[in-house]
Amino acid sequence: MRFVRGVAVPAVFAFLLAGCSAGSLGGLGESGAPAAGPSKTPAAGGSSGRSLAVGAGPQKAYTVQRQPAAGSCRYRYERGEPLEDPVCTPGAVSPAVTQRNLASTICRKGGYTSGIRPSAYVTGKEKRLNAASYGYSGRLSDAEYDHLISLQLGGDPNDPRNLWVEPADPGHRAAAGVNNKKDPVETKLHTAVCAGKITLAQAQQAIVRDWTTALSTLHLH
Repeated sequence: MRFVRGVAVPAVFAFLLAGCSAGSLGGLGESGAPAAGPSKTPAAGGSSGRSLAVGAGPQKAYTVQRQPAAGSCRYRYERGEPLEDPVCTPGAVSPAVTQRNLASTICRKGGYTSGIRPSAYVTGKEKRLNAASYGYSGRLSDAEYDHLISLQLGGDPNDPRNLWVEPADPGHRAAAGVNNKKDPVETKLHTAVCAGKITLAQAQQAIVRDWTTALSTLHLH
């Protein structure tokens, strides 16, 4: 039996009170401030799609972003093609691109991506750090520092959750530079979004789920 402000409280109930107090601290960081977590946007592609993180969007000046710890990420392979680690690289969308403003962003004439892309100075450093995250030991010149959700599909430009070192495709000739099969998939999805055949959210969800099946999942050829 314990007493709280002069009122007798059964031991079991006191234990539950203590448990609730301890549990409420679970969302605090070491400094006592709320622990940082990815912001979310409503699930794309309907209720079956999971929520995608929302990044900071285009910036006037980009800074080198912290990458996952060295060796903490693992590639997956589908039909021999490399896929990202969904924990290290879950994807992140840009808040600047929505279904309503497609005509003035990713679908506008004259292009969109060149004006929001981080500089090679920033991405070069991030690429080397991310290669260590994934344990990539091949030629960096043959690997693409890839936006999982591409810029032309409204992916965030420099959120570390949306960037990964994508190895070369099977059969790629060493020192031949970057040439990945994921790129034309992104272009076809972009074309379909701008033509109104699919929504932006559907394209983003499909590429995050598995870029090798994104076109077939959405019945695009």
